[in-house]
Amino acid sequence: MHDFDIVVYGASGFTGRLIAEYIHAQYPGRPWAMAGRSLDKLAAVRDEMGLPAETALIAADASDPDSLTAMVKNARVIITTVGPYQLYGEPLVAACAEHGTDYVDLSGEPAFMWEMIEKYDAQAKESGARIVHSCGFDSVPFDMGVYFLQEAANAKFGAPLKDVKCRVRGMSGTASGGTAASGAETMKRAMADAEVRKRLMSPFALTPGFEGAPQPTGHKPYEDTDFGVWVAPFFMATINTKNVHRSNALMGHSYGADFTYEEMMFTGKGDAGAAMADKVAKTDIAAMSAKLKPGDGPSKEERDNGNYDLMFTGVSAEGARMIVGVTGDRDPGYGSTSKMITECAMCLLEEAAGAPGGVLTPAPVFGGAIIDRLRANAGLTFDVEM
Repeated sequence: MHDFDIVVYGASGFTGRLIAEYIHAQYPGRPWAMAGRSLDKLAAVRDEMGLPAETALIAADASDPDSLTAMVKNARVIITTVGPYQLYGEPLVAACAEHGTDYVDLSGEPAFMWEMIEKYDAQAKESGARIVHSCGFDSVPFDMGVYFLQEAANAKFGAPLKDVKCRVRGMSGTASGGTAASGAETMKRAMADAEVRKRLMSPFALTPGFEGAPQPTGHKPYEDTDFGVWVAPFFMATINTKNVHRSNALMGHSYGADFTYEEMMFTGKGDAGAAMADKVAKTDIAAMSAKLKPGDGPSKEERDNGNYDLMFTGVSAEGARMIVGVTGDRDPGYGSTSKMITECAMCLLEEAAGAPGGVLTPAPVFGGAIIDRLRANAGLTFDVEM
């Protein structure tokens, strides 16, 4: 018998605090706990946030496997925000895979994810542990946006759309120090290892044994003639694209074995759009992120005023276009992410309770149930527009 439905590992960090606040507000009465390296720090954070004094605290540290084992054996789902996952994530995945405990993270780190697939997928299938990566802004709105589009296409056209484009129509929000640290660690590994660099370039890095159709690169600005709008590379496409292709593979290639996916951002029409696209393409995200330190993040006002608007589109075999929109009502990286990952954990506890184990992506394990949850609780919309 588990004492806790959910344990938030990394609860004293920036995102961990937001998740703890959301669980307390949205799911009162659920048995849950805050976990991290220091009980004193956890207690201080709990009191600072005004959470009940009886909120359970657990001391657990990635460098102490016994502490992780004790934590996972006492929980049904672990939410972990302790990154970079390449540095600190594997011991927890190993413990969850061994003991059959479900796990959700915020990983946008492909090198970590393909290693977890190679090392723990078989064991997680055997134990029943659902190890679900990328349960925040990367990659829930994107993975589920494609899923929602394909479900709508199947209903309307009787078949999925072979070629899907995602366009970021708008986004307002700031990055955090934790996200910056993860990106920096990925770059460090890529610079040191040619094999890592090669795999990071592949859209099929997370589908071992399967190499699909040639994919759009998304590396250069161009005018999207379908909409008369210039598009630029989107900095999260490298991870989202890999997750979308893994989801397709895990669902038996339900989008088609020759499915293609391109993810870019709209920058505007005409010369102004072209100039903005060029500027975006030349922006050094790594240099901007380097100024952030782990623990940094946007203010409550910035989180509340943030938002995002995504479009997913494709054309049927008969030439009919379909468009769906996905929006979020908070800044993507924090306000929205903290709600999304919690709803993913709840979905594992409730609607997806019988789903098989493995190292997974959101769409195959959550299906339409997470879309219902995100609409009802987390401020997201999923709408067929055309």
